[in-house]
Amino acid sequence: MIYRFRIILDNDTEDDVFRDIEIRENNTMEDLHNVITQSFGFDGMEMASFYISDEQWNQGEEIAMMDMSENGNTVRMMNETVINTVAHEASTRLIYVYDFMNMWTFYVELGEIVEEAEGTDYPNLMFVHGQIPDEAPEKTFEAEQEEDLFNEFEDDLDIDDYSDLDFDENWN
Repeated sequence: MIYRFRIILDNDTEDDVFRDIEIRENNTMEDLHNVITQSFGFDGMEMASFYISDEQWNQGEEIAMMDMSENGNTVRMMNETVINTVAHEASTRLIYVYDFMNMWTFYVELGEIVEEAEGTDYPNLMFVHGQIPDEAPEKTFEAEQEEDLFNEFEDDLDIDDYSDLDFDENWN
């Protein structure tokens, strides 16, 4: 069977950037990683991971390119994990992060499972929409969205001026 995925760049620009690809269900997650990097014009030399996601795009279990785990923790590896063991009718969403220094983040969704078309080479880049920006879109984290949490107290305290604090400098 052939899996049809839509890979959408997580960006806050007005232009959508996505790719539609087809890949065999028995290919590895590493094969999916390779077709994603190629379809977006990356060289594929940076670290990357997939994360199993739920319907609200919450990040779940990691499927890593390289095992960086410590203390006996095990991580599923892309080259050992077959696509259909991760993505299927009951679990259609993945998050893909490429280049952990720049945090290119993509939403990967299984849209359709079809029969293999005779004469088609897989993986197959079906559709391209939008140009990837020169730099990864900046991420806005929840704490940044709220007002400055440290301005909760309006007490004119200069945190760099220790002269008015009541403590013995030689307390040790």
